[in-house]
Amino acid sequence: ANVEQASAAVNSAQINLNYTQVKAPISGYIGRLPKKQGSLVSPTDVEALTKLSDVHEIHAYFSLAETEFINFNNKYQGNSVADRIKHLPAVALVLADETVYPLEGKIDMIDGQFDKTTGAITLRASFPNAKGLLRSGNTGKIRLGLAHDHTIVIPQSATVEMQDKIFVFAVGKDNKVTRTAIAIDGKTGTNYLIKDGLKSGDQIVLSGLDRLQDGQLIQPTKKVEKVAQLISKK
Repeated sequence: ANVEQASAAVNSAQINLNYTQVKAPISGYIGRLPKKQGSLVSPTDVEALTKLSDVHEIHAYFSLAETEFINFNNKYQGNSVADRIKHLPAVALVLADETVYPLEGKIDMIDGQFDKTTGAITLRASFPNAKGLLRSGNTGKIRLGLAHDHTIVIPQSATVEMQDKIFVFAVGKDNKVTRTAIAIDGKTGTNYLIKDGLKSGDQIVLSGLDRLQDGQLIQPTKKVEKVAQLISKK
């Protein structure tokens, strides 16, 4: 009986000893350690012993306005959210210093409802982070590509903005320019994607816009004629 009691006491002591070791269920990066060796800790302590961040994969949360989400939703096929997510293209992460994270991410979650306060919906993109460059709490911007078929593309520098509207100077057959309002469908690099106001084959003025007036007669150079032809991009 004494042997059994002693054995039970050993087992109990071993269990209590194991409680003195805090083991993380995952690997990652340890944060600040406010408690030092010898400090008294209690389950009721408000402050945690530390924070452990698993950063082998980073989740980036971003939002789309309702109109943006409707447009985004119509671009990709799928009978359900899960099916549509499979067809979404990769996304890029622009870091706080405006550099682009070298690895692409994938959208893997779309929230089930819009935020009533902001009118936006939250999406999540996951990025591999084997080198640990990204950490929890980082900020940045998500660059999301959308498919546009047969879209007119023009340089942003070939436009002027007046009273919250965007205009180009279209060149007519008589070489007279007409200030024409255009609707923008998005941006790609330094170019605008045109939704309305221009059609394939139209010509516009690319430079010297600050000197032009509506109805002015111009003499396009051969070089301008060559580059001013709008492109129908697929």
